[in-house]
Amino acid sequence: MESLAENIRDSRILGFWSAVKNPIAKIYERMLEKEVRSRKMPEHVAIIMDGNRRFARRRRLPPNAGHVFGTRKAEDVLNWCWELGIRNVTVYAFSTENFNRSEEEKRNIFSLVAREFERLAKDRRIHRNEVRVRVVGRRELLPEYVRRAIKVVEDATKNYGRFRLNVALAYGGRQEILDAVRAILRDVREGKLKSGEISEKVVEKYLYGDGKYSRVDLLIRTGGEQRLSNFLTWQTPDSVACFLDVYWPEFRKIDLLRAIRLWQSKTSGN
Repeated sequence: MESLAENIRDSRILGFWSAVKNPIAKIYERMLEKEVRSRKMPEHVAIIMDGNRRFARRRRLPPNAGHVFGTRKAEDVLNWCWELGIRNVTVYAFSTENFNRSEEEKRNIFSLVAREFERLAKDRRIHRNEVRVRVVGRRELLPEYVRRAIKVVEDATKNYGRFRLNVALAYGGRQEILDAVRAILRDVREGKLKSGEISEKVVEKYLYGDGKYSRVDLLIRTGGEQRLSNFLTWQTPDSVACFLDVYWPEFRKIDLLRAIRLWQSKTSGN
């Protein structure tokens, strides 16, 4: 991983990344942000961060470079969301289906994820913005060192509540519902819950996030695909979905602002 990090920092690889920004685009971005800020913001934005591997292949970068670039982009996007006052963000980091990938790729991803969690636990922006970080998914499927890193970041942010960052890791939407149903049946069987008390609110309490991320306003998917890929099945029936034909590492603030404007236009009559 050290050699990969050195390669990514190399100016020959990052030449395209540090290109001078189009001043007209920056003017448009400021105008768009002013327009978006004048209207109601979504409370909860969920993001399927797709296109990391294709991004790397297109630029002939090392196979894992796309995930590293994707992680850096996630930092930018989280900062944009906090600046805009979006209180809840859920990102799709690794699905249950992704366990079918090669052992080398999974090892690289899990190592990167563990380091990012440990870094987030110490990140001044996380503490300054009072961001509570939670992992949603089947943790028992993850390597022990990843579970330790999860505990570090969750313990470091457990008393915060101004903003929430939910990281969907080893996650599947249908599996989440099945796990909730099993837990409800167990509690009914043990007399902790009556069947007549089961409602949507009760079910949400049994979801991975304890009902704290139950309703998604805006769902964004990058990478050009137009499907939800088993992401937040319970939470997205009324969401506005925005599918973008841009790889995740190339996602811009303009893209986020346009997606928010789309949500605002779809919900302005509510």
